Amino acid sequence: MSDIASKGAELLRLHQDPTLLTVVNVWDVISAKAVIGVPGTAALATASHSIAASYGYEDGENIPVDLMIETTGRIAAATDLPVSADLEGGYGDPAGTVRKAIGAGIVGANLEDQMRPVAEAAANVEAIMSVASEEGIDFVLNARTDAFVKAGDRPRADVLADAVERGKAYLDAGAPVVFVPGVLNDDEVATLVETFGPQKLTLIGLPGIPALARLEELGVARVSYGPMSQRVALTALQELVEEVHRGGGVPESMRPLN
Repeated sequence: MSDIASKGAELLRLHQDPTLLTVVNVWDVISAKAVIGVPGTAALATASHSIAASYGYEDGENIPVDLMIETTGRIAAATDLPVSADLEGGYGDPAGTVRKAIGAGIVGANLEDQMRPVAEAAANVEAIMSVASEEGIDFVLNARTDAFVKAGDRPRADVLADAVERGKAYLDAGAPVVFVPGVLNDDEVATLVETFGPQKLTLIGLPGIPALARLEELGVARVSYGPMSQRVALTALQELVEEVHRGGGVPESMRPLN
């Protein structure tokens, strides 16, 4: 088995394992090395918002796709762990973008549905999984529905019904897992897991969602943190600046990085 094929198989196994997979997202090689250096890290995931911001681009597919792929490839080349990439909505060519990502060493991806018609979004999922099959890897497509992200003031029950419909369509189209970002409550998570099956739902770690132990108990596959990790890092940087302005210096808790 090739190196990339073995990484794809391992990433899929981590999602299928009843133990909750947590991935704190990275945006460049040094952030990846910082995360890898923490014991217990089993896989990496990139954050498109964070990568775009690091190059001065607004989120929302404003960064050139080749620059995004190059950056994720550099991260993949810097580790033996499997890497999943946030590829937004696919930059106008979801299947082609995933093929490029696989060529760069990526073995999983988030793909936003951006609330496109369900049939169109499911067709994108099917095309991506076909590309993965052609490339000979277990590609962990984390098929994302923006039902809650774009809910506005719609009734929560209607939003949940949309997420259920879309998630089922993406699973039927071949996606191994479905990503439903948003501040979901215990009952909503339980409904999604019951509908999709155990280890088929992934979430984002936002304030207000159930505790990680509870999500594992419910059967959630994975929790990632999107741009939150970069915000935490930049908050620490600002706090250092504030401390220097007060006449202080670096905290004694600072850790060395290789």
